Amino acid sequence: MKIRVIGGGLAGTEAALTAARLGCQVDLYEMRTMVDGKPRLTPAHQTTEFGELVCSNSLKSESPNTAPWLLKQEMRRAASALLRFADESAVPAGHALAVDRVEFSRLITKAIAAEKRIRVFREEVTTLDSNENGAELTILATGPLTSDGLSAEIERITGSGQLSFYDSISPIVERDSIDMERVYMAARWEKGTADYINCPMDRAEYDCFLDALLAADPAESKEWEKLDYFPPHAPDAGAREPRYFEGCLPIEVLARRGRDTLRFGPMKPVGLRDPRTGQTPWAVVQLRQENLRADSYNLVGFQNHLKFGEQARVLRLIPGLENARFLRYGQIHRNTYVCAPIVLDETLRFKAESRLMLAGQLSGVEGYTESIATGLLAGIFAACLAHGIEPAPAPRSSAIGSLVHYITHADAKNFQPANMTFDLLEPLEEELRKKVRDKKERHRLQCERALGAFDAWLASQLPKSNS
Repeated sequence: MKIRVIGGGLAGTEAALTAARLGCQVDLYEMRTMVDGKPRLTPAHQTTEFGELVCSNSLKSESPNTAPWLLKQEMRRAASALLRFADESAVPAGHALAVDRVEFSRLITKAIAAEKRIRVFREEVTTLDSNENGAELTILATGPLTSDGLSAEIERITGSGQLSFYDSISPIVERDSIDMERVYMAARWEKGTADYINCPMDRAEYDCFLDALLAADPAESKEWEKLDYFPPHAPDAGAREPRYFEGCLPIEVLARRGRDTLRFGPMKPVGLRDPRTGQTPWAVVQLRQENLRADSYNLVGFQNHLKFGEQARVLRLIPGLENARFLRYGQIHRNTYVCAPIVLDETLRFKAESRLMLAGQLSGVEGYTESIATGLLAGIFAACLAHGIEPAPAPRSSAIGSLVHYITHADAKNFQPANMTFDLLEPLEEELRKKVRDKKERHRLQCERALGAFDAWLASQLPKSNS
């Protein structure tokens, strides 16, 4: 049985590599390609490579017994290809797993080219006919910028329309343009190694920066951005804002919520004591290494939707960045997703079309790791079906099972994409919670239970590769 995977991003390439490793023939479709010697791209992408990261370069915490760590542990046990490439292309990031995005994408592209069971088609797909080109199963993983034609096809199949939210891209600066005399190296609470550049601000510097940010001119919205605004009852157009994802708000939006909002968000100084003074600054801007050469750093959590000239002016008010040279400015792009509680079951299949599966941000998960995880799961489920095995949902007590349980059981009226957090995990029994008061110990027990359940499920579900 041939499997068709639509989308060459994180979820799509993970699904394709997983299904191929498990003995399946895969046709992988990606619409980004070269036309007349020029790249045909989306509004957010910069290359035609597979698995391009368009926002941060971080795959979140590697601290034991945290929710992101647990999800990655399950993925490693299931032999996730992309997580292996992330480990191979990792750059220093304290207790987080961050990658050199160019090397990471190169490794994915190389693996796709080397896999004999995968055929690549550089063309746009606009129909989800399950028998198209002889494929009997289709995994749809087109990511944040699903094309208009394919979006219309999804609407036709789901009958429930589509939703969208806005995501953003953080700026990147050249390492040599940072004034290292004004900054210091540290990781929050000294977790991991001191890999982050920290730009400290006193109260006067913070107030000056905040005033400039609030007065900065926003970037002009492109036509493809003018799709979804809230609140719908806003008294005037000036009060309306794009429908941003709450977990990835632009800094200017946060700043408008109150003068201290940034100090409790991306500029939080807690746990970042300046070793030169022994004091905790009023606010801190953190920079994370962007690549293996360590010649560029991104401003952590500083996604924004300001004009490029305004970004340069405002961000150069940050101590240490007075002469910053920007390799990339912050930008905004639209992320599209379906109302998963209505349209998907726990094996990521469409309820209205069982030969069609969904993975990645389009399914309602948020984050790189979560997208890869659903691609991994879709690849396993599709391989099961191809081998005549009816797939069973991942266990509710596991991280990946909890993530899928959320997107398929959430309140459809208020459905929003989700990252992997402990709130999604199945809680411990009431008697055990009363007995174990320490939060860290509770988390350890939840992780231990999750990994045990995941291992048992994986052994029962995973088809054997026909290498």
